[in-house]
Order: sequence, then structure tokens, then C-alpha cells
Amino acid sequence: MNPRVVEVPASMIRALNAKRNAESIDLGLGEPTLMPDIAPFEAATRWVAEHGCRYTPNVGDPELRAAIAAHYDFPQLARAENVCITTGSQEAVYCAIKTLLDPARDELLVVEPAFAVYVKIAQVEGIAVRTVSMSAADGFAFDPEKILESIGPKTRMIVVCSPCNPTGRTISRDAVTRVAKALGDRPGPPVHVLHDEVYREQIYREDAGWFAEVYPQTISVNSLSKSNSLTGLRLGWVIGPSEVMPEIVKMHAWTTSCASTFAQRVALEIFRNGAIAANRNWYRTRRDAVVAVARDAGLTFIEPDGAFFLAVRVGGDSLRFALELIERKNVIAIPGAIFGDAFEGWLRTSFVGPPEAIRRGYEQIAASSMVRGGSQQP
Repeated sequence: MNPRVVEVPASMIRALNAKRNAESIDLGLGEPTLMPDIAPFEAATRWVAEHGCRYTPNVGDPELRAAIAAHYDFPQLARAENVCITTGSQEAVYCAIKTLLDPARDELLVVEPAFAVYVKIAQVEGIAVRTVSMSAADGFAFDPEKILESIGPKTRMIVVCSPCNPTGRTISRDAVTRVAKALGDRPGPPVHVLHDEVYREQIYREDAGWFAEVYPQTISVNSLSKSNSLTGLRLGWVIGPSEVMPEIVKMHAWTTSCASTFAQRVALEIFRNGAIAANRNWYRTRRDAVVAVARDAGLTFIEPDGAFFLAVRVGGDSLRFALELIERKNVIAIPGAIFGDAFEGWLRTSFVGPPEAIRRGYEQIAASSMVRGGSQQP
């Protein structure tokens, strides 16, 4: 067997969620609970009844690619030829990292806390990884100077997940501009920024920044999973510079040939109807309510300005805390340690479930926690 695959552990998030039962309070899996709009599925079914369900081009349906490009305000990238449709955003991340980084010479820089997939992909591909941790003292806010100081001579890609899984923090427009300018001024080969935007439609601040608006060497990935409660549809996309997209498309073609034709027709209906942001206000309202509940419970937490996670400080060994929380209280939450060393002592909690269950879950965390106090303001 491939030793690199053997050495990479399976998902701890999935392992913890496997302990869930019918009575569990689920603050774990990052999956929306809203039911999806059925109309795009009905339209896609009618289309398939008339046209069949054959392959699309490897790069994706031309109409969908054009619709996605038109949706974004990316001056240098928002053209259909810069878009590739993928089987979810995770495949997009994989193809981008594998295509653009040479294991023999290049390095990936991951801004943490962060979802573990970026590091795991690099490890399996034999790509060197370094990480830069945002500070708990600053509420895990994105620090542009710290990111820039962490770039090494072999760094050829920086991964930024914003809005962030697990902290709920969003990089500001000013921070993006500062990083982009510094990268643009660097001599030598370009450093790409892989901006994971999968929580783009859950934004609670006005000055969120997007690298593709100001930095031409940006690779943006996104999907319909979080925005439209369609995690099981497995429909994502990657947008990148013209000079790299043909190679990313080639890797995508060898990985999965093409994304599901039916899923692409569903996505096209969503973009045609301007429905990708249909649930934004629901998430904003839920976020405000959850912050109030967490404060009433006496938790120490970070007010999220994006995504649908509340970072809760519990102190000590977060994995042990999470396991005991399941065993003693039947509450599922995700230990911070799996998102990077800087997030040890914290839990990632998802606030998409029923409000009453969230309230009871936070009360149980507060009763078990070594740390109580209040919010850390972004």
C-alpha cells in the first residue's frame, strides 16, 4: 500500500459524528439543516427527460460555467474559460494543489486554524507543508503581516479559508489588499493564493475580502453545499488564471472525468434564478440568536463574522473533552486540536440545528468547561 496514504489518519470529524444517536445533541458536522428548494431538481429532471444524462465536457457545462463567471465580480478571472466544474469543492482543492505544486521543490503554506484537508492532501502528494497560526488572543483574526512573514523561499501556494472553518472569522478587505500587494511585489515565481470560499454566502460583516478581486494569481474554490443545503449534490467549481486552468482541468478530467450532468443542471437553475444567496438572511438571524444563547450560557467564545460555526473555549485537551461530552452528555462537538495546534483548548460547534437543542448543548458544554467568561469580540 501507499505509505503516504496509510500514514494519513481518517477524518476525526466523521469518527466523532459516527457516535451520534437519535437522542444526541448534534453540534458537530458542518452540514446545513435547511431543506433545499425542490424547483431546480424538477427543472433538471425535465431537462434530463428531454436530453438524457450524458457526459458534459470535462471542464463542465458551458452554460453553467458562464453563469458562475457572471455571478462573480472578479475582474481578471470571471470568464467562463476560467471556470471548471468539479465534484464538490474538495475535489477542486485537490486538483489545484496537485497541479500547481511540485513535490520536489515547492511548499504549501496553510493559514490555521483550518480544515484538515489542505494539509492531508499535501502529505499524500509528498508536498512540504508549513503552517502559520492566527492568535487566540486576537480572536483568531487573519493577520496579514504574520501570513507574509511566514512565506518561505519555497512557498508557492498559500491556503486561506475565509469565512473560516472552524473559527467563523473572515479576512478583511484591507488584509487581502495588503497580502496581495506584497505578493505582487515579490520577485521570482508567483505565489498562488488558494482561497476556499465555500462559506462565502454566510457573511456577517461588510468589509470581507476576496483575493480574486485584487490578486491575479488567485485560485478560488466554492460549491453549492453550504449556500443551498446541497452537501450531497457534490457540485463545486474552481476559478483560476488562464495560464493554469488547462492543467487543472486536465487533472480534474483524470480524477473524475466530469461532474454529474444532473447536478450541473440543478446548479444552472440555481444560478439562473439568483438563488445561491437565498438562505443568507436565515444564517444571519441564526448567528445573532446563537451568540445570545452562548453568552447566556456563560461560555467563552468568538463571535463569528462568517460561516455557521461558533468557536467555544473549553481549556485543556479538546479531544478528551469532546469524547467525554459525548459519553456523559450525549453532545457532539468537534475538538479544536484537529484544526491546528493553535486551536487546542477550543471546540468547533455548528449552529444549524434546532435552537432548543443548541441551547441545551451549550449549557452542557458550559457546565463541563474549565473556562467561562464571555465573547471575544472580532
